[in-house]
Amino acid sequence: MVNRLVKLPENQSFFLFGPRGSGKTSLLKARFEGKNVLFLDLLNPRIEDQFRMNPESLIAQISAQKPDWVVIDEVQKLPRILDLVHLLIEEKKQKFALTGSSARKLKRGSANLLAGRAFMNHLFPFSALELGKQFSLEQALSFGLLPKVQYLENTQDKIDFLESYALTYLKEEIQAEQVIRRIDPFRQFLQVAAQMNGKIINYRKIARDVGVDSTTVQNYFSILEDTLIGFYLPSYSKSIRKRQREAPKFYLFDPGIVRALSKNLDVKLKPGNYAYGDAFEHFVILEIFKLISYCKKRWDISYLRTKDDAEIDLIIEVSQGKTICIEIKSSDNIRENDLAKFIEISKDVPRSKSYCFSNDLGPKNFSHVQCLHWTDGLKEIGLV
Repeated sequence: MVNRLVKLPENQSFFLFGPRGSGKTSLLKARFEGKNVLFLDLLNPRIEDQFRMNPESLIAQISAQKPDWVVIDEVQKLPRILDLVHLLIEEKKQKFALTGSSARKLKRGSANLLAGRAFMNHLFPFSALELGKQFSLEQALSFGLLPKVQYLENTQDKIDFLESYALTYLKEEIQAEQVIRRIDPFRQFLQVAAQMNGKIINYRKIARDVGVDSTTVQNYFSILEDTLIGFYLPSYSKSIRKRQREAPKFYLFDPGIVRALSKNLDVKLKPGNYAYGDAFEHFVILEIFKLISYCKKRWDISYLRTKDDAEIDLIIEVSQGKTICIEIKSSDNIRENDLAKFIEISKDVPRSKSYCFSNDLGPKNFSHVQCLHWTDGLKEIGLV
């Protein structure tokens, strides 16, 4: 079994959020193996119906079994049960591990999420660091890092799984939760969102492509965020007001899912072409996003686009006002000319260090920019 980097509390109730298929259930089963645990899976219709009709039966089960821990899987299926969880934590000192693949219903059903009585943790698809020698960059870019994909050896099986995952998301997370009235425009939106992955969001253009208004498109992106399918990357600015005014980018949570939703899984990625470069940039940004969460760093990430369309792929604001600027290149032979615009604009970011993360194995320096293989780059900025 792959050792996951997330650090779960030993003696404190906690939430474990993550997209479907990221390994939450497997992690908790391994964590509590051989221990006195009551395990309740709300994806099981019988169990969900039992607690929907009679949530107080949880008290009876705990009283009879006297478990050290109670695991409630996919708790967003029944947000009302959190009121009872709250009571049992307070009065009985019962410990709970609560998993969820959507924050949407939880926000509505229990806005305070137990008001700090359960620590928040997030689990993502595998990171390269977790896989170690099992990691393959080619496989990660082509088919992503969902645990199930790693254990499938046949390429067609990987494709079938990822296509099925996309359909499962539509059916179980969207239709079942009844968060939108019409599924067809949302289905079309998903394909457009995947094609625009990592690009600055143009709500009006996407609305025209999908046939809805721009407010609906904004709501669609919020659904993706709430169901943990992706995250916003805001535009960099020292002014909070300006950040809110600039359009963000949006990144889906896994390269394989991007290719599945874009219907490109059967197109082979080739080093040096545009699609490969996009996939590599996406992968590196996801690695940084995951490791910041696992390391519990209070770092803010953003991107910078200038008026003449020069760009810094990623800006990380760390403690004490220090800033890290990162350019991401898929090339295995970085040259100074490749970084000309980045060298120029990164000079203007105050109190910053500038890096290029790439597939080039040899470290290089051009002007103030330190060029590192992406694995060494993660170590250099303190995420490994």
